[in-house]
Amino acid sequence: MTTPTRSFADLRRLTPARVALGRSGVSLTTDALLDFTLAHARARDAVHAAFNADGLAAELAALGLAPLAAASQAANRRDYLARPDLGRRLDPAARAVLQQHGSAADLAIVVGDGLSPTAVTAQAAEVVRRLLPRLAAGGISVGPAVVASGARVALGDEIGTLLGARIVLVLIGERPGLSAPASLGAYVTLGPGPGRTDADRNCVSNIHAAGISPAEAAFKIAWLVREALSRGICGVALKDESGDGGAAPELPAP
Repeated sequence: MTTPTRSFADLRRLTPARVALGRSGVSLTTDALLDFTLAHARARDAVHAAFNADGLAAELAALGLAPLAAASQAANRRDYLARPDLGRRLDPAARAVLQQHGSAADLAIVVGDGLSPTAVTAQAAEVVRRLLPRLAAGGISVGPAVVASGARVALGDEIGTLLGARIVLVLIGERPGLSAPASLGAYVTLGPGPGRTDADRNCVSNIHAAGISPAEAAFKIAWLVREALSRGICGVALKDESGDGGAAPELPAP
């Protein structure tokens, strides 16, 4: 049997990656160059977009959570981008507020702007909306939600410690790509505290319109939280086997 011939056009229909762009002399074609320039501009805009913390807090409150505001030690976006370490440490005033809201809840949810506030605005509240019924079905209690400005992933370790949570979920804007400027990441860390590294976390990445849907992300996150709590392991020790049982069952969202 003759194998059907595949063209670069077939490949381009399967991926948003920049393949088979063609050329004009030794340069890209005008269309390819303009598409690249537009994608680069969208990525830059996503990084520097304003973070509507108040609007997000209102959305979380409408879902029945009790949102708290927090900020890192990055005083502005310039500091945030130039000094990643500042985004991993809480501002002293925020630390004092969070110390007053400790609870015995299993999970603390932190939503941070990260490197794409655009992604947080587009995806975060819907992921939480889809997630809450799954947590409730698993008997997992949820404490106050924290909306964090100037946040890096590790900021969740300090927040989770102050809130007394057994496990912390950080929803945060991922570094924009040239085909995905609004991608959200979800990081799950059991026993949050100083010294935790990325090896101690599980990540659900590429949550965006052309990637993992909020419903699928919520299913995976709930599975990771439940299994981390029951097994007492997280990160590289916990393999994501959430898909082994087939498609995620639908649950009614609040």
